[in-house]
Amino acid sequence: MHRAGLGRLVRFGITGVANTLVNYATYRLCLPVVDYQVANVIAWAVAVTFSFFMNARFTFRTKPTWSKFVRYPAASLVNLLFTSLGSFLAVEHLHADQRYITLVMGILAIPATYAVTKLILRDTPPKAS
Repeated sequence: MHRAGLGRLVRFGITGVANTLVNYATYRLCLPVVDYQVANVIAWAVAVTFSFFMNARFTFRTKPTWSKFVRYPAASLVNLLFTSLGSFLAVEHLHADQRYITLVMGILAIPATYAVTKLILRDTPPKAS
């Protein structure tokens, strides 16, 4: 991996940690008043907005645009689907603690989320083969 790619990957990790904190804090704030799945969706919506701006400006150093913002939830949708389905299966079938399971599932979703984010936020279209 070349130096620029490694730097971007490190910045993605930093952004991911910050985004995870935003997501998890929102989730825990919502948990006392709504079902854990509803709390997960609310936390996702807050975190996806935070993540878009952090990834555009800090990680990929590109200008955030409305077009990218509209497409960006697709990247986080991978994360939402993974955490929602994974949390449901873990809580309902493995009796995992619902207070922590979305954090675990979010970490497991990182590779797919990075790939889709990179595709959406790139400034130049992919090269034709």
